[in-house]
Amino acid sequence: MFRELKAEEIDVRIGKIGKNMTTLLLYKDARVDMDILDETVGAMNWQREPLMVGVNLHCVVSLWDSEKKQWVSKSDVGTESYSEKEKGQASDSFKRACVNWGIGRELYTAKNIRVPNKLIAFYDNHGKQATYDTFHVEKITYKNRVIDGLAISNQKNERVYTKAPTT
Repeated sequence: MFRELKAEEIDVRIGKIGKNMTTLLLYKDARVDMDILDETVGAMNWQREPLMVGVNLHCVVSLWDSEKKQWVSKSDVGTESYSEKEKGQASDSFKRACVNWGIGRELYTAKNIRVPNKLIAFYDNHGKQATYDTFHVEKITYKNRVIDGLAISNQKNERVYTKAPTT
């Protein structure tokens, strides 16, 4: 039902810094979900509703089914972010509910995105490695909703990761 994400809709962050390699993670932000919902079902044919279940914030994302003449819903729980915990929890629950609808689910097929540490400019942050480097998806291809090609570059547009068949 929903299309695969385009390269410019995918964000990249560092997952874990290892001794020789750094793991990168792909993710999407809530604005991408809103845009894809608007594009696919129309701005007036989806809605979201926050819902507290115990101490956890869930988000219910509902789509209007014109054949059944009713709303169809999927939901998920969110986790707090480091910067703005309530806003982060609301955004996270919305993004997770959208994944339940299939938006961006293909990002979970990206496994073991490892970049050699020599390609990242690290500095010492109180005994831990840190970096100001940023990364973006340069190219991405899919086969049957699975990522089969991926190129990731840094802020200088230097390619730091490639998975065939992307060139």
